[in-house]
Amino acid sequence: MSDLPDPPALPALPVTFRPGRTRAVLLTAGVAIFVVITVIAMLLEQLSPSERVSFVFTGALLAGVLTLLSRPKVVADESGVTVVNIASKRRLEWEEILQVNLRPGDPWVFLNLSDGTSLPALGIQPGIAKQRAIEDARTLRALAEARSIGDRETRQG
Repeated sequence: MSDLPDPPALPALPVTFRPGRTRAVLLTAGVAIFVVITVIAMLLEQLSPSERVSFVFTGALLAGVLTLLSRPKVVADESGVTVVNIASKRRLEWEEILQVNLRPGDPWVFLNLSDGTSLPALGIQPGIAKQRAIEDARTLRALAEARSIGDRETRQG
């Protein structure tokens, strides 16, 4: 008997993994910051029009940064996985993914790839919702194992 839990049931593809709570917090904070800074800019009568524009621009810039931070996701479909991180996007075939790792203390999932590198997948991160991230990592691992084994059998058969 094994102490390991049963692998999760494979979801229907395509499936998107993203840190939902973190995303909601970041987007809400971005909107709130933009609104507060814009309202302050309009209420301060001693500001010139160019200073008001500067305030609004700063609020928009901060909201944009928070929106960019909310971008990470991992999308799994029939042909592979798309990893969208803060400033990059990479498409992987299933057979390129050798291992899906989320070790205790890791800030997000790491994908060990067939080219010998490791790719961080920020779309699955245990920050606010640790249990959800663990479940998502197990699901992605099960998908990768099922897809890459199926692909190998198809190529050999």
